[in-house]
Amino acid sequence: MEAKAHARYVRISHRKLEIVLDLIRGKKLDEAIAVLRYLPQKAARIVEKVVVSAAANAENNHDMVRDNLYVAQAYANQGPTLKRFKARAQGRANLIRKRTSHVSVVLKEK
Repeated sequence: MEAKAHARYVRISHRKLEIVLDLIRGKKLDEAIAVLRYLPQKAARIVEKVVVSAAANAENNHDMVRDNLYVAQAYANQGPTLKRFKARAQGRANLIRKRTSHVSVVLKEK
């Protein structure tokens, strides 16, 4: 039995999310939330919301015990890129890529 949660079209690069996700993969639920709460990265706030959502799904939808949960999978995939232009000298333009991501967390019971 597993519980999942996803956050789609999050306005942060998947590479920045992967750094945070690597820290919590395989940890117990309470330990993972504690680690995320004290990280300074913006990605930690996003991942924390997804982990808490997955925990709520596990308790309410699958009748799993919170104390037995651990982070089985945590990954971020690249979402669509928003393309914007920035004006430069002599009438030129530079392309700015605003990256998005899809974050997924899977919790399982031990």
